[in-house]
Amino acid sequence: MRKGHEIARGKTKVLYELEGQPDMAVVMQGDAITAGDGARRDVMDGKGRIAAQTTSRVFRLLNLCGLPTHYHNGGEDDDNNEMLVRRCQMLPLEVVVRGIAAGSFARRHPDVPRGAILAPRVIEFFLKDDANHDPLITQAEILARRIATPDEISTMSEYARITYEILAHAWGRRDVALVDLKVEFGRLASGENKGSLVLADVIDNDSWRIWPQGREDLALDKQNYRNLETVTDEALDRIKDDYESVSLMVSSFPQLRPGIVAIILDGAEYVDAGETFARALGRFGLGLARQVTTAGRMPDHAATMAASLDANFKRHRLVFAAVCGAGSALPAILEHTTGQPVVRFDPASGGFDEAALRCAKVLALDDTVVFGRTLLLDAQARAQVLALNAQLNAPPPPPQPGTAFA
Repeated sequence: MRKGHEIARGKTKVLYELEGQPDMAVVMQGDAITAGDGARRDVMDGKGRIAAQTTSRVFRLLNLCGLPTHYHNGGEDDDNNEMLVRRCQMLPLEVVVRGIAAGSFARRHPDVPRGAILAPRVIEFFLKDDANHDPLITQAEILARRIATPDEISTMSEYARITYEILAHAWGRRDVALVDLKVEFGRLASGENKGSLVLADVIDNDSWRIWPQGREDLALDKQNYRNLETVTDEALDRIKDDYESVSLMVSSFPQLRPGIVAIILDGAEYVDAGETFARALGRFGLGLARQVTTAGRMPDHAATMAASLDANFKRHRLVFAAVCGAGSALPAILEHTTGQPVVRFDPASGGFDEAALRCAKVLALDDTVVFGRTLLLDAQARAQVLALNAQLNAPPPPPQPGTAFA
């Protein structure tokens, strides 16, 4: 990449301008591994390559899910440990999401058993300040220091939680527990959506705790380096092997059998409703198959159609959506003909988006990208409701000078 002047340098990475493109920057990952706010520092040959791979693969997954990140491209073997990102003004905060009690949380809360599931998730903010060991900071203090606005704090909390849930879903499918996760945010410095908050910096094997089979003694993350009494070449080789394994597993996060929704219409009168339903499903990026039958007049045809779709899509994950009236036999025919899940949808009741979400959630059980999209759309729906409520309850504007009252 065409690197220009150095913008910033951290403990493990360097940020450069991208020549000719002021909206973009180049992140170059180094081979350093550190602990204790830099008190311990070693060089692990190849760590920069692994860190760039892991980060780029995580950000690509988050981008596929629809989360806003600064990541653009790069990070693989032929990119010299470099990623191309949108330039941001970073907030001096680390946002930590905890799903299992461990680390500093367990030390600060001895009443909570180590390894206990935390639900709802615990979200904490830490001030980036190496000299003071990145202290915990309250939301009130963030506001008092004018680091972020109330809306930005809410946005960071929501995006961090969704990011955790997406990655916990992906790791969980590999029988690995995501214990906690650290992310950082920046405001886009220029260009489209200037000033908007995005997930930024890096998300790699230094950013989380991961326990295969839920066992801390099998951990694959940076905690193994922190726990070393003496750093030896052999120990660093073992840690590098763990980091390589993690990067390889992360590369497979979005790679799954594609999901298909088979929309079965119970008569020609449902064709228009089927088109509207298909558009609602399109928000999740799902494949579609559409067929028309009539369960009342042609039950054998409906059963044959279902069996044929089931056989033709064996390489896919399939869910049937029966678009029909309340008394239709179509859902029962589909359920008894195939072993696939069936979602009933009566267009007379409305709720096209809700029915599409039900189909997506069935497929999301095995698809991290669809899972992430459902979480984000849920969050956006909640945000719309809160915004409308705030609008309805806003105080009326003050009267213009000279206004007469009856």
